[in-house]
Amino acid sequence: MTRIFRLPSLGALLTATVLGAGALSAAEINVIIEEVPDYDVVKALTDEFMAENPDITVKFDAMPFDAMRDKILTSSLAPSATYDVIIVDNPWMEEFSRAGYLAPLDDMIAATDGYDYDDFIPALSRIGVVDGVTFGVPYYNYALGLIIRQDIFDEKGLSVPATIEDYVATVKELTTDDFYGAAMQPQKGYKIMEEWKNWLYANGGELFDENGNVIINNDAAVKALEQYVDTYNTAAPPNSLNWGFDEALRAMASGKAATMLSYNWMLPALNKKGGMSGDLAGKFTLQEVPGGKAVLGLWSWGIAANAHDKEAAWKFVSWITSPEVAKRRVIMGGAPVRSSVLEDPEVWEKGYGKAYYTTVKKILEDAAPLATGNQAEELIEIIGTELNAAVAGQKTPKQALDDAARAVTRAIR
Repeated sequence: MTRIFRLPSLGALLTATVLGAGALSAAEINVIIEEVPDYDVVKALTDEFMAENPDITVKFDAMPFDAMRDKILTSSLAPSATYDVIIVDNPWMEEFSRAGYLAPLDDMIAATDGYDYDDFIPALSRIGVVDGVTFGVPYYNYALGLIIRQDIFDEKGLSVPATIEDYVATVKELTTDDFYGAAMQPQKGYKIMEEWKNWLYANGGELFDENGNVIINNDAAVKALEQYVDTYNTAAPPNSLNWGFDEALRAMASGKAATMLSYNWMLPALNKKGGMSGDLAGKFTLQEVPGGKAVLGLWSWGIAANAHDKEAAWKFVSWITSPEVAKRRVIMGGAPVRSSVLEDPEVWEKGYGKAYYTTVKKILEDAAPLATGNQAEELIEIIGTELNAAVAGQKTPKQALDDAARAVTRAIR
């Protein structure tokens, strides 16, 4: 029996070729990201990116901060990445870069027209550079500031505290039986460390001296912790020993507290009309931390060294951090990382006002990272655990800091 073979038409061949090429060029980018208000803005903008780039699908795995590190490490150690794009907290940057978990970005940055990398605020972009190589691009800053109920301060004729001593006195004065001067975040680990280190800076203290010696238990540090514990005992909501920023934020939004020394991006969340603060929206302002020097936090976009498609990953990262999209993200409520955005009158008008962005700029000009180095994560946990023990009354401030100093010294040897 003779078999008759029919050749496909030229049109069918062309169609198959186009579909095959599309399938080969399609990319799926998986992103691990912290679940904070900035994520909601990024997610909304990403739908637009995918509409403009139908060959790239971006999927987010958004989660609480405490769940991220272990998942990133598991993905980074695997032959093939679970996450192509990693949001890197600044205490992890040196560790992850030197361990080979992150791809160098310098060549991709240089090849991207109009990206204007120098427009990123220097204090932020420097964090992504390790041993002279760029591994991270700024995503959002979480430098701390002092958030106050401006209407209460105006009503009582109170000035914004300029020193930590002024702050302690002010929040005590504002505390009544059912209203509190300070919503604090003394939860052990990161949260108390991020808050208390501003008190340390206000007293002229640091973790290490210029020679690398541990000075976390010197007179300045002990005084800062004594002030912090005193404020918690006299001006913070009762039973808030394990509060993180979520609980403190809710206390402010519900009208239970007058001040909060916390992340600057909380101001847009509090002042958003129709948002969590209800009728109190618009009554909050951001000020510099008492003493002027703030803890600087930063999340950066990084591309995994074992990512499936680094080119597609960079196409997304460079788009979401580009000058145009960065401006739109901030107007939508995101935390600024570019100088041009902070200084843009359109951002002031459509966002949260000139005063807010001017204050953020001032905060970033004199801010320093929470911790740096390969052991930064470990040091934060060590110190943060001891700080919480002092607040709980389990140790005196001096005992807690002496124990922290000994443990930090062992960790860095």
